[in-house]
Amino acid sequence: MSLQGKANLLMVIVTMFWGLSYTFMVMGLDVLEAYNVVALRCLIAFIIAGLIFLPKMLRINKKTIIYASIQGFLLFALFALSLFGLKTTSASNAGFILSLTVVLVPIFSSFIEKRLPSRAVSFAIVCTMIGITVLTLKETLTFQTGDILMAIAAVCYSIYLILNSKFTKSVESISYGVYQLGVAGVFGAIFTLFFETPQLPSTNLGWVAVLGLGVICTAFCFIAQAVVQQYTSPTHTGLIFSLEPIFAAIFAMIFLGEALTIQLLIGGAFILIGNFVAQLEQFTMLKKIPATATSESTI
Repeated sequence: MSLQGKANLLMVIVTMFWGLSYTFMVMGLDVLEAYNVVALRCLIAFIIAGLIFLPKMLRINKKTIIYASIQGFLLFALFALSLFGLKTTSASNAGFILSLTVVLVPIFSSFIEKRLPSRAVSFAIVCTMIGITVLTLKETLTFQTGDILMAIAAVCYSIYLILNSKFTKSVESISYGVYQLGVAGVFGAIFTLFFETPQLPSTNLGWVAVLGLGVICTAFCFIAQAVVQQYTSPTHTGLIFSLEPIFAAIFAMIFLGEALTIQLLIGGAFILIGNFVAQLEQFTMLKKIPATATSESTI
C-alpha cells in the first residue's frame, strides 16, 4: 500500500471514531451534565496531546494563544451544542445534520468573497436541505429542539473551519491545535461551575464514555490527523469525512438500539449526495491548479 493509501486508511479510522463520538456523548449524558462532559473530554485530550507534543507546546507566541482561544471557544460551543442537541434528537440525526458543514463552508466562503455559490454548490444546498427536512420533520410539521441545536453546531463548526484555514497559515499548527483543546476544556469547566455541579462519572459506562471521548475521539484523532495531513490531499480528506454520519448511524444502531428507518435512509442519502457534490467540485477545482501549487496544498 502506498504512503497516501496508508494515510487515507488512517483517516478513515479517525472518521470512524468521530462517528463513534455521538454514541459516547449519549452515554456520557446518562451520568453527567453537558458542560461537565465537555470539560472532561477536552481537558483529558489536552493533557494527553500536550504531553506528547510538549516541546512544541513550550514554543508559542501571543498570536498562537489568541487564535487558539478563538478556536477553543468555537470548539466548546460545538461540543456543548452537540450534547444539548443529543438530549432530544437521535445520534443518527445528529451525525447527518452536523455533516452540513461540508456544504456550509463553501456557502459562507461565497459570502465572504462576495460571489454567488457555483451551480454545484447550489445543487448540494438543495439536496442537503431536502435531506434535513426529510430527516427531522415530524408528523406535526415541527422540528425537534435537538435538530435545531445540531444545525447551529454545524454553523459553529463551519466558522471554525473557515477561520482555521486562515489561522494555520501564520502559526505552528500542532501547539495551536492542542491549546484549542485546553481553552475549550477551561470554558467547559467554567460553565460547569456556574450552571452545573462538577463531578466525575459514577458508573463504568460513564468512564467508558468520558475516556472514549477524551482519549480516542479527541486526543487520538487530533494526533492522527496532525500526522496524516502531510501525506494526503484535502479532497481525499473531505470525501473520507463524509463517511462520519454513516459511522454515527451504524454505531447508534449497534450500541444505542436506534432503528434504521426509511426516513433516515432517504434523508441521509440526500445529505450524502449534497456532501459528495460539494467535495467533487473542490476536486475539479484542484485539478485546474498547477501541480506546483497543489503539491503544497495539505491540511
